[in-house]
Amino acid sequence: MTDSPVIRDIHTDDAGEVLTIQRAAFAGEALIYGDPDMPPLTQTLEELEAELVENLGCVALQGERIVGAVRARRDGELLLIGRLAIAPDQQGGGLGSALLAAVEERGRRAGATEAELFTGGLSEANQRLYEREGYHRTETTADGEIFYRKPLT
Repeated sequence: MTDSPVIRDIHTDDAGEVLTIQRAAFAGEALIYGDPDMPPLTQTLEELEAELVENLGCVALQGERIVGAVRARRDGELLLIGRLAIAPDQQGGGLGSALLAAVEERGRRAGATEAELFTGGLSEANQRLYEREGYHRTETTADGEIFYRKPLT
C-alpha cells in the first residue's frame, strides 16, 4: 500500500502538470456533454500560468507526481472554487474531498466566510461529492449549470 497523497498550496511552477491532470480529468466530462471544446480542455498553459499567480488553490502529490488539483480565488468574503481535477487513476478514493477541505481552509485563512462552486447538470458524481461535503444548491442556470455554496465559518 502506498502513502496517502500530500496536499500543498498550488504554485505557478505546477502549471504544466496541473494542465495535464485537468485535461485527463475533464475528458470524461467532455464525453458526458458531447463537448470536446469545453474550457478546461482548451485552456492554454500560458492562461493557466497567469491564473496561478495569485491563487488559493491546492495540489495533491503522490510521491513526486501531482495527482489532483483545485483552484480558488477570493472575491470579497466569497471563495470561488473551480476546476477540481483528479487524475483518472486516482478518482473515487477521497482525494476530491481532501482537496476541497484544504482549499476551504486556505480560503478561511484568507478571510472568506463562504465558498461557491458550480458543476454541470449532467455531472452527477460531482453533484454527489459537493452535497456530501456540505454544499447546498443555490441556483440552476438556463444552460444547466448548478451553483453550490457552503459556509466556511
